[in-house]
Amino acid sequence: MNNIYNIVSDMNISNGVTKRTNCPNCGSRNTFTVTNNMGSLVWNCYKASCNVKGGTRVHLSADDIRTSFGGVKEFAEESFRLPDYIIPYTGEDYCGIDKKHLMYDVKEDRVVFVVKHNDEIVDATGRSLKNKLPKWKRYGKSTLPYTFGCGKVAVVVEDCVSATIVGDDVLVGVAVLGTSLSESHKSYLARFSTAIIALDPDALPKTLSFAKELRGYVDNVKVLKLRDDLKYRDTTDMLNLKSLTPKE
Repeated sequence: MNNIYNIVSDMNISNGVTKRTNCPNCGSRNTFTVTNNMGSLVWNCYKASCNVKGGTRVHLSADDIRTSFGGVKEFAEESFRLPDYIIPYTGEDYCGIDKKHLMYDVKEDRVVFVVKHNDEIVDATGRSLKNKLPKWKRYGKSTLPYTFGCGKVAVVVEDCVSATIVGDDVLVGVAVLGTSLSESHKSYLARFSTAIIALDPDALPKTLSFAKELRGYVDNVKVLKLRDDLKYRDTTDMLNLKSLTPKE
């Protein structure tokens, strides 16, 4: 297996590329494929009698990273501009979040969280303050997650409030804003070596599904079983989150 690892590593496959060649284990012609997906190198022989398969992480070149994350248009179908009726938030306290991180939709009475990519606003999502349906509204067409924080460990959550509460200089709160992981979510999360899945307590099946999907993109995937939604800052949940966070 070490020999196969060395062979695969020496192939120098760029991000997003799949190569097919003869299997180094069984010798079958053109049955062995190797794919580089955001630094996750996966190989497999398709001959039924040969069970060789495996994977590892490899270094992404600067060109690979620029190609994958360099352009906003990669994630947004068109340029986005905040509507004029979305203004800085000046209302009552909202979940203990600093008002400078919030916007306000005066037309529909929503607190608004902006989605950024490379420090540019590419979308926004708003939460109704009077339980008006839909509860959450997406203003643009980007499939990027809402993120908050500048740390090196991702915490995957369901909503913007939880992401904003956990994000700091150690953790990055990543709100998927939906019920599934898109390719944009996975590509964004691939930049982290550790991701902690912390969905709401009633979403355990989805939590386990997310963890399985991300293991091909992130080296270290952990699951945090919550007693309550993270936005409520349950003491035990916050301590457990801290215990799962790798020490630098």
